[in-house]
Amino acid sequence: MKKLLTIFFLVLSLSVMAQEKIPVTESDYSNNSVEMADQLRADGKIYVLVGIIGIIFAGITVYLISTERKISKLEKSISTK
Repeated sequence: MKKLLTIFFLVLSLSVMAQEKIPVTESDYSNNSVEMADQLRADGKIYVLVGIIGIIFAGITVYLISTERKISKLEKSISTK
């Protein structure tokens, strides 16, 4: 029964199109402007975005370093016993 359901959902998923296919034109390749970034830069919000991304990366780095230190302490305590 599970195999039949799996095959049914597989066939069903193959027939469903999630996105409309839009042809790529030559103007798409020559587009050098990013409207969202230009608008954020014009409003001065790009610096807030860069700051938040920096804070997130710093937090991840601090978390990984502290986890590594805890693991190394555990490894030392296990090897001494």
